[in-house]
Amino acid sequence: MPTISAAAYDIQYSGPVDEIAAALSFHDGDVRATIGTLLADIKFLKEQLAITQIGMSIGFTRGWQPSFERDCLEEKAYA
Repeated sequence: MPTISAAAYDIQYSGPVDEIAAALSFHDGDVRATIGTLLADIKFLKEQLAITQIGMSIGFTRGWQPSFERDCLEEKAYA
């Protein structure tokens, strides 16, 4: 069974999680690897959303359509 580093353990079990620190810790502080993983996750989730959109009917969601981009207001919250 794999073990986690002390930093990852502290982040996971110390209460509220700093998600940025957790992502960096997962890659041992490598910023480029962290960004690469996040971009790959975005691509994967957009593909999954596209597949879901194709497979569901408008009646199933009562007219709601998924959006592939976030609103500008949400983006500013993390800036």
